[in-house]
Amino acid sequence: MDLTQLIPTNVTAWDIVFAVLAVVAGWIASHFARKGVLTLGRKAPGISDTMVDVAARLVQYVLIFLGIGIALGFLGASIQPVLAVTIIAAVVIVLVLRGVADNFAAGVLVQSRQPVKLGEEILFEGPDGPLTGIVKDLNGRSVIVTTADGRTAHVPNIKLLSDILINDSRHGARRSEVQVRIARTDERDLDAVVDLLAGSAAQVEGVHARETVRALVREISPERWIIRLQFWHHPLHGPGVTSEVITVVAAALAEAGVSGVVTDAPAPTPLAPPGTL
Repeated sequence: MDLTQLIPTNVTAWDIVFAVLAVVAGWIASHFARKGVLTLGRKAPGISDTMVDVAARLVQYVLIFLGIGIALGFLGASIQPVLAVTIIAAVVIVLVLRGVADNFAAGVLVQSRQPVKLGEEILFEGPDGPLTGIVKDLNGRSVIVTTADGRTAHVPNIKLLSDILINDSRHGARRSEVQVRIARTDERDLDAVVDLLAGSAAQVEGVHARETVRALVREISPERWIIRLQFWHHPLHGPGVTSEVITVVAAALAEAGVSGVVTDAPAPTPLAPPGTL
């Protein structure tokens, strides 16, 4: 095959000049476009450097290929194969980056609507069930959470928006409760016991004073009273405050000569008749 047959015979010197200028212009435009995308992307909140770099390279390659395609057009070559390859490449990129794009869009919604903020405690669905942790970082791909047992979870933005999310900190306070089981006697007055429990819990450091401590009677039987003691505290201080409430309430009962059990979790429903406590 004669290679000269592939070269158009009507190409002029100006066509070659314009083709070279198109390639050079495409290269220059891609260089400045890449720098612009990097600058804007690094200023945008919640977008990782990796995603910014990928977007910048895609813009750069598109402009370079566009310059080459225009140059081929000036030289009289058919650019339909170039367009076909470009379309196929674009489809492949869209399919490959679809998950990344979904997470990126979800990250924008997380940043704008702010269902979570740094330092807040959230409850989310983990691989083995619900997990609770504190938000440490927000980026274009995921929300980084540190759990109470020291694990670090990277929750994809799209999962955070599609699944149920509970923000434990947004209200500014959380309510916890302990259960108190009191041995019932004829000499003991229920109202006096309720006042003793509520008053002792209200004195615990960390229990909020603006929300009243509530002592709710849960069960009355000939052998015992079961009382649910509810109190409010800082969203992140629940375990420590609950522990202190149990200690103080138990000490108050012992000082008053009242026989009882204080626990932070309700007792399971017995299969046999319950004992005295």
